[in-house]
Amino acid sequence: ACPRRSHEGGGGEAMRHYRRAVLLCSLLALLVILYVFNEIAEAEEEVPGPSPRVAGARGRGVDLPAAARPEPLNRHQVGTWSPAGTSKNSSWRMHLAVVACGQRLEETLTMLKSAVIFSQKPLHFHIFAEDELHAKFNSSLETWKTAFHQKFSHTIYPITFPAETAVVWKKLFKPCASQRLFLPLILKNVDSLLYVDTDILFLRPMDDIWAFLEDFNHTQIAGMAPEHEEPRIGWYNRFARHPYYGKTGINSGVMLMNMTRIRKKYFKNDMTTARLKWEDILLPLFKKYKLNITWGDQDLLNIIFHHNPESLFIFPCQWNYRPDHCMYGSNCKPAEDVGIFVLHGNRGVYHDEKQPAFRAMYEAIKSYPFGEDPIRSLLHPLEKELQKTTNTYCGRIHQVFTQQLRKSVRTLQGNISRGR
Repeated sequence: ACPRRSHEGGGGEAMRHYRRAVLLCSLLALLVILYVFNEIAEAEEEVPGPSPRVAGARGRGVDLPAAARPEPLNRHQVGTWSPAGTSKNSSWRMHLAVVACGQRLEETLTMLKSAVIFSQKPLHFHIFAEDELHAKFNSSLETWKTAFHQKFSHTIYPITFPAETAVVWKKLFKPCASQRLFLPLILKNVDSLLYVDTDILFLRPMDDIWAFLEDFNHTQIAGMAPEHEEPRIGWYNRFARHPYYGKTGINSGVMLMNMTRIRKKYFKNDMTTARLKWEDILLPLFKKYKLNITWGDQDLLNIIFHHNPESLFIFPCQWNYRPDHCMYGSNCKPAEDVGIFVLHGNRGVYHDEKQPAFRAMYEAIKSYPFGEDPIRSLLHPLEKELQKTTNTYCGRIHQVFTQQLRKSVRTLQGNISRGR
């Protein structure tokens, strides 16, 4: 307690002691006030969501306009269907989302094939596709059922944007790519989700990247990999005309999301002093930067996480390995040590001759017949093809393409031999 002023003498010396004590008490009170305000600010900044692995937890997002709320057109799985994220098995079922438009049917099916053959836990696919692709997806996925029993289920949705701005969002970067921005608002009963581009190949079980959800701290809402490891060849740090995350930006082709937390969070931004929820920040952000963005929705995500860096979990480059990691020389060091875990064939490299190592990987998984010996029918033909790519920088380190895949293939072979 602060001392009371004495009226019983003591002279000037006592007065000096008294003033010092009062000053000390005032400083202490000020520090206490500052601490309290800081705690309040931090509490307002983040509302911790539920445990990120509780995949059935429901987040109450703000409704989209009625015209923007999609009803799933098809619900298929082996066994009895139950709404994604709401069944009693939702805590152990992984959720994978993809958006397919145009000539992406075969590429998307190859990605889904790589996910299902190597995964351990059951999967639910959320497929957003143009109407003319729905029947083709269903007929293809139906043929997989005999091979995979109850390992996967799927739901197909129409491409859906808020009605008043649908034309704007559909034309952003690639056709329909910005659909991913609206997944937290559409899939409101899904707690956590892995979004991937169509040109992704899983070389190890999806279970392992899904497990990163348990590594999120209480402020993190999403996980992505850096756009570049080497700043000298980075795009964002050399050419971007807008804010971006970290030193070299982030790549959104593989995006792990705790969507309950995304729906709850209020985001810092450079448009207003008020923090905005996800559904309120997207359109104003696009309007502000539409003349400055090159890579569409990925640029918008970079801007959002530039202002909210505490909300992003970064996973290493072997979880989103792209031609940039080897076409100018190897610059993803973790992949050199442990191999590639998730391959990302952006820039169309699965379908041209610019990066034959990437094309060989794609063709091997696409051509693999379900149920066949994966060592004889997948791994050995692939290794033979990769030997032909050593005239390229990526081909010279072809061992990083098969190091992890070899382990996954052996596990798959064991599962097949046991009838799983």
